[in-house]
Amino acid sequence: MHCPKCGWEQGDDRVECARCGIIFAKIAMAPRPVPVLRPRHPVQPSAGRRFAENWLLTTEESVNPFHFAWRVLVFLLLALWGWRFITSPLDTNYSGESFLHLVNLPFHEAGHLLFIPFGRFMTILGGSLGQILMPLVCLGTFLINTRDPFGGSVALWWTAENFMDVAPYINDARAMDLLLLGGFTGKEVDAHDWNNLLTMLGWLEYDHGLAKLSYGIGTGLMVLALVWGAMLLHRQYRRLDW
Repeated sequence: MHCPKCGWEQGDDRVECARCGIIFAKIAMAPRPVPVLRPRHPVQPSAGRRFAENWLLTTEESVNPFHFAWRVLVFLLLALWGWRFITSPLDTNYSGESFLHLVNLPFHEAGHLLFIPFGRFMTILGGSLGQILMPLVCLGTFLINTRDPFGGSVALWWTAENFMDVAPYINDARAMDLLLLGGFTGKEVDAHDWNNLLTMLGWLEYDHGLAKLSYGIGTGLMVLALVWGAMLLHRQYRRLDW
């Protein structure tokens, strides 16, 4: 055997080490140190992840299959329609000629009235702001009041569509060929919002660039809304109450 203290090799019948004199029985009886296990602190998720989990990606514990099927149908409709919006060139005025343009129009006109107390510039701008703010209000309502993030993704899609809806109007600021609400063009009456706005700012020459920017923002938000909706549907599918 080898001494556990000094390593000296000796016979197995030894009671104590022939070299260092340590008694083997005492070593065998000595208590071994117990390792101290320190508790692990759970990794706290970041603030952004907590916000996403609590507000943007929250789902029911048990999802009704009929509700899920309805959401899938709405998502597919928005995805197909959104693809048409995204792939249609700005010059075609597809957004301005779509059915949703008629839905947006009352909020556009209401925006003019809402911003009257803030002066002429804001009164004119209020039309385009009104039709963009309305779906944003719906987005906040879905997230805060009803805690329905899928409804929020639909509202974000609508917000994106409104940015696209405004873009042809901005693009027409110099040409003023689009028919306005009264059936006249901006050349016939002084009622073209974006011609007036950009003239007041001295930015009339930038109408096409600003229109492309608005359409680009709408495209980005629409893609984001569809990705958001797809993530929610994936989570809801895993919690279906079959």
